[in-house]
Amino acid sequence: MGFWGEARGLDERDGVKGVRGEFLGVGGGVVYLDGNSLGRVSSGVRGGVVRVLGEWEGDVVEGWHGWLGVGREAGGFIGRVVGAEEGEVVLSDSTSVNLYKLAVAAVEMQKGRGRDVIVVDRDDFPTDRYVLEGVARERGVEVRWVQGGIDEGVGVGDVERVMDGRVGLVCLSHVAYRSGAVADIRGITEVVHRHGGMVLWDLCHSAGAIEVGLAEANVDLAVGCTYKYLNGGPGAPAFLYVRRDLQDVLVQPIHGWFGQTDQFAMGDVYEPPKAIERFLVGTPPILSGVAALEGARISARVGIGPIAEKARALTGFALKLTDAWLTPLGFRVASPRAAERRGAHLTLHHPQAWQMCQALKAAKVIPDYRPPERLRLGFAPLYTRFEDVYTGLSRLRDIAAEGRHLTYPAVPRGLT
Repeated sequence: MGFWGEARGLDERDGVKGVRGEFLGVGGGVVYLDGNSLGRVSSGVRGGVVRVLGEWEGDVVEGWHGWLGVGREAGGFIGRVVGAEEGEVVLSDSTSVNLYKLAVAAVEMQKGRGRDVIVVDRDDFPTDRYVLEGVARERGVEVRWVQGGIDEGVGVGDVERVMDGRVGLVCLSHVAYRSGAVADIRGITEVVHRHGGMVLWDLCHSAGAIEVGLAEANVDLAVGCTYKYLNGGPGAPAFLYVRRDLQDVLVQPIHGWFGQTDQFAMGDVYEPPKAIERFLVGTPPILSGVAALEGARISARVGIGPIAEKARALTGFALKLTDAWLTPLGFRVASPRAAERRGAHLTLHHPQAWQMCQALKAAKVIPDYRPPERLRLGFAPLYTRFEDVYTGLSRLRDIAAEGRHLTYPAVPRGLT
């Protein structure tokens, strides 16, 4: 049968293949393997945005009566995808702003209990590290670094070793942005809680790709974006999660009128509601908010179980092709090999990974590069086919075997 026949067979048995037709721009000879950076646009997103444009044209300011609930409605769909309870997720601001709001709220609560340390992953996504270091300086607490493996991510034991009675907040990514390594969200959360800390998870590379299970893991806080696997579009607003029992006790630092009880009463005193809306700030971006809502609606409809199952199958097939075709050509797998430890992308190390990335783009395969020397291949389960995996990796094999990547300049300074 061979790998091509295997790919065709897997596509035939794909339980979510019917959804691919809802996405615009698929096919056309381009193999898109960067859905973990920006998801594709769906017909639902286009239809939702066109609908709001019509309402804006016809209703003008009266349209707000129908738009005010976008954040809560989108949060409902996202909550189903990440395993939250109703009323625990809302669409709001950017990931960075949400991270700041929730981190400050948690730090201030924990400082009152004598806890003055934030634990941060040394290899976490830069925005997370920058924001949390800023929070620590601003609020007079200490950053303590936890160090996992660059390919294997942070484990339960790594977190256990840095915990003590001073730790108030631990902030980690559920799926490592570089390697795709999946952290044990339940195990780490249990460790943090046992030591009296709170945990804040970044779900940017897991929401819409793999199971998260926030409620089952008893997670305190979480943030995530909607423009990757949730297909909300470039610059789409992010989301935040706050466990219900914390919603009326945490004090978020940015007091905006959308986080006010009876906001249109224009009251003199800020009185936030005892609900997820207290973590809102200003006027929401409706056009991009509706796009995020419609993108999340697809994932909620399909269900995260089938989506995650396909993600594991896609990365598993890519791993098989890598072992057969690419390892003999100098590539090394820089992601966990166990299926349950991988997100929906596979990372390959190669000394000329930057040049490989440029050559692949010229061959109409769109991957991503991350330093040091890593080629990141993202497989979005809703629209990536096993045939796409086969085609993309076969083109990479041919590029490497023929040395075509060597015609491209070395990686620019600063990206090494």
